[in-house]
Amino acid sequence: MTNVRKSSAIQFETVIFATDFSPASYNAGLYASAVSVHFGASLVVAHAFTLLQAALEVETEKSVPSQQRIDLSCELTLTAETLKAGRGTTETILLEGDPRRMIPVFAQRKAPALVVLGTHGRGSIDRFVLGSTSEGVLRHSSEPALTVGPNVNILRAGSLLVRRILYATDCSAEAAHAAPVAVALAEAFSADLDVLNVIRSGEVNYPEQIRRLQQHFYGAVEAIMPHSAGQLCEPHTFVSVGKPPTEILKHIGEHQIDLVILGLQRSTHLGMQNRTSGAFRIIAEASCPVITVASGTHANP
Repeated sequence: MTNVRKSSAIQFETVIFATDFSPASYNAGLYASAVSVHFGASLVVAHAFTLLQAALEVETEKSVPSQQRIDLSCELTLTAETLKAGRGTTETILLEGDPRRMIPVFAQRKAPALVVLGTHGRGSIDRFVLGSTSEGVLRHSSEPALTVGPNVNILRAGSLLVRRILYATDCSAEAAHAAPVAVALAEAFSADLDVLNVIRSGEVNYPEQIRRLQQHFYGAVEAIMPHSAGQLCEPHTFVSVGKPPTEILKHIGEHQIDLVILGLQRSTHLGMQNRTSGAFRIIAEASCPVITVASGTHANP
C-alpha cells in the first residue's frame, strides 16, 4: 500500500480492531490494518467474551482453559495472521467480560488509540440498529472510534485513499472538540475537508432567514476551527436545509466523501437511549467509514 503523506499533527499509537468474528467485522479488519500501516501504529485484534456456564465450570473445577477459550484464542490468532500491522507483529488479546465495557477500557489503557469496529446496520426502515455491542462500545469509548457500516465497499489491498473528509457539525461546544481531529486527519491524508451544517427545515420560514443563518454558521465555523486549519488544509464550508441525517448522507454521495467525522455529546453519546438517532442512521447507511469523537475523547491532534 502506498502511504499518503503522514502527519505529526495526529498520531494513533495503537489501532484496536474489535471483532466478533462476524461477516460485518471483515471489512473493519481491513480498514484497521490499513490505518495501522498508514500511521505506523501498533495493531491489536481484540475480542471480548463471557464464559458459558459449562466453560466456567470446567475452568473453575479443573483450573484448565475451557474449549470455549481455546477456540476463541485460535480464531483470534487466525484473524490476526491475515492483517498487517504498521509497527511490529499484529497482536491479539482476549478480554473476559462484556465487550461493551471491556473494549473501551482496554482502548483507554492504550491511548492515544483508534477503535475500529464493523456493524451490520440491519433494522426496519425507520430503525437503524447498529447492534447492541457496537452501540455499547461507542457509548463508553473515550477514544475515537471508526465504524465501518454495511454499505462501505470492501477495502482492496493498497486502496486506502482518503481524498475528501466531511466534518458534520452543529457548531455547538459539544461538537467543536472534533474540529481539530478533522483538520489533523485532513492534513494527515492530504485530503480536502468539507465542513457541513444542516439547518433544520422547521427553523426556517423565509429566504432572508436562511441567509442570516448561513452567515451565522460561516462565522461559527471560523470560531470552532483551529487557527492552523488554513495552513494545513482549506476547509470548504457548506450549509443546507433539511433533516441532518438526510442532508449529511446526501452530501456524502454528491461529493464522494471518503471519511466522515462526527463530534458527539458525551452525555447523550449518539442518542443511545434512542436507536433511531440520526447518528445511527449515518453510520448504518453511509458509503464510507464514520469516525465518532465524543467530548472528552483522547485524541492527539
